[in-house]
Amino acid sequence: MFKVNSFGMTDVGRVRGHNEDAFISEPDLGLWAVADGMGGEERGEAASQIFMETVQEVFSGSAGRSEEEAYQLVQRAFGLANQRILEWAQEKQVSRMGCTAELLVFSDPSYVLGHVGDSRTYRFRQGELKQLTRDHSFVQEQVDRGFITSAEARTHFSRNMILRAVGIDETLAVDLLRGTCFPGDLFLLCSDGLTSAIDDRVIQTSLARPAGLDQKTDRLIGDANQAGGHDNITVILCEVEAC
Repeated sequence: MFKVNSFGMTDVGRVRGHNEDAFISEPDLGLWAVADGMGGEERGEAASQIFMETVQEVFSGSAGRSEEEAYQLVQRAFGLANQRILEWAQEKQVSRMGCTAELLVFSDPSYVLGHVGDSRTYRFRQGELKQLTRDHSFVQEQVDRGFITSAEARTHFSRNMILRAVGIDETLAVDLLRGTCFPGDLFLLCSDGLTSAIDDRVIQTSLARPAGLDQKTDRLIGDANQAGGHDNITVILCEVEAC
């Protein structure tokens, strides 16, 4: 048996005047989510909020679920959110709005992770940081094909080109991952406002520090702001503890 301690925070950054990111932390339901809106202030913010509201609705009353039930609920949450964002856009007569999203659900002793876009989820285990998700972006495809390096991708002129997001197309392909949790595991969910500002070495150093989750979260956001804070920054840390 394990329990999950967590802390989350969102920050507008130092450049933008509006925050299109959103997050939810539902320890009683064993779920955490981050979304980064796309399409401009009202549209991006609406997409993020629709995703969060849908996740809460889908998982309402689902405590004590099995891993397979969690897997099915994550799929349903993404599919329903995609449909609702498309319907909202049609009703408001707007185009190209949506959100990237991370949804992490625990079901002792496992986790299920849903991922779309270039927000990310990492796992920090025994001093090593591992990116669990793969960015759905143009520059990631260029890296995968060997056309550019990871370092070049960070400053590439097309680094903001997203290839997959919730609410853009009628059909949504969701990356669904699952694995086993161990005491001491630390999961990081974040919007690209963090990872576009600081690299994985800085993230790993911050997570390795002997500090509380709130202090580590604050440090990560502070590092991103210090590096320019060009985008909204959202961070959630979830730490697995034996009980």
